[in-house]
Amino acid sequence: MARPATPAKVSVRAIAALAFAAVVVVALDQGVKALVVAQLPYGQVVPVLGDALQLLYVRNPGAAFSFAVNMTWVFSIVSTAVVVGIVVFARRIRSMWWAIVLGMLLGGALGNLLDRLFREPGFGRGHVVDFISTPWMMPAIYNIADAFICVSMVVFVLLVIIGVNLDGSRALSAKQQRAADAAARSDGGATTGFEQADADDVGRASRPATAQPDPRAPRDGRDVLGHDAT
Repeated sequence: MARPATPAKVSVRAIAALAFAAVVVVALDQGVKALVVAQLPYGQVVPVLGDALQLLYVRNPGAAFSFAVNMTWVFSIVSTAVVVGIVVFARRIRSMWWAIVLGMLLGGALGNLLDRLFREPGFGRGHVVDFISTPWMMPAIYNIADAFICVSMVVFVLLVIIGVNLDGSRALSAKQQRAADAAARSDGGATTGFEQADADDVGRASRPATAQPDPRAPRDGRDVLGHDAT
């Protein structure tokens, strides 16, 4: 009876990379937000690179990029679900690329979730600190957590497109899969000369032996003694 498959071991390196990326993103996001709250005037534009990059401190009760401002509780729940899902899913990750991408996504989700949980006006309804403005690219104001979420999603899509699996292997393209199937069929149907010779020997051995004619027998086919023998 076949033994059940042994579950794959947890990749400590992948989980460590995921946790490191998440911690770096959260620390960077919360540290810069603390500086913004302490140093920037609320609601006033501070030019950094002219109109290309500006600092504008605002409080956002909605989702990333100031969307859906009246659904704070919903996004708190969604962010919590994303965090829990990534933590549970982390045991299956073997690829360092996937570990870093999901770590950035986890850090971004945690960064904004901490604002919603612990900032005013209350638990689960806190307003997210936004301060980055790039009018040439988009009218919305965002923060470091939002930026990492966007970057991680772009890399996520690229990994799926190029076929990198969670275990680090590469998925075969349709053309490569057809070539592999054709090679498997040709290998399975071909027989070597030695295999054919062995098969012929087995066939001859399995056939019953045929009696050889006696060279002393009469050529007309009569019995050796003949019917008139006495």
